[in-house]
Amino acid sequence: MGDRQHKNALFDQFARVGKALASGKRLELLDLLAQGERDVASLAAAADLGMTSASAHLQTLRQANLVTTRRDGTRVLYSLAGCDVADLFARLRDVAQSHLPDVEAARAAYLGADGGQPVTRDELHRLARSAAVTVLDVRPREEYAAGHIPGAVSIPLDELAARLAELSPDGRIVAYCRGAYCVLAHDAVRLLQAHGRDATRLTDGMLEWRLADLPVAA
Repeated sequence: MGDRQHKNALFDQFARVGKALASGKRLELLDLLAQGERDVASLAAAADLGMTSASAHLQTLRQANLVTTRRDGTRVLYSLAGCDVADLFARLRDVAQSHLPDVEAARAAYLGADGGQPVTRDELHRLARSAAVTVLDVRPREEYAAGHIPGAVSIPLDELAARLAELSPDGRIVAYCRGAYCVLAHDAVRLLQAHGRDATRLTDGMLEWRLADLPVAA
């Protein structure tokens, strides 16, 4: 039999990751970093955090080796420590969705409803290679630049209303954003449909696209 003290020490190491994940804001930061590396100021703004709070949350994630840093001049850029961290985050969401009834209510309240039948990753991968559909990335520019679905057009959601003329009035538009629990694509579809466009969205987003090992352009 193994030594109890050593077993306790082993499981305490596992718990370090669990403790680092035990914060909604830290999970949101992982969600943002799954799109690409960012500095503290960008992360703080996107997660609606003060700089001090964002730095403290990132330090907790770094102590658990879930994120890494590199210097770019005077900036410190954060990124996920590996694709397994993105996969862990995605699996955590799925387990919560499966076992916590409150998750579905929170999801519905946040994302709302939009018309049209969402398309799957496989369907979009096939459609993106044809001229029958416009693939629309509505994430912020820096996230698009870090990696996007090949052939996708970048129009951030906050610019979409003013740039509708850039999209063909004919044909279908498929919008996507960060992932299955990102509201940006839902809002884009509602806006496009209100202007008479044939629009739908990807069932999930860039996080799941990457985890499925589908092509990514940068």
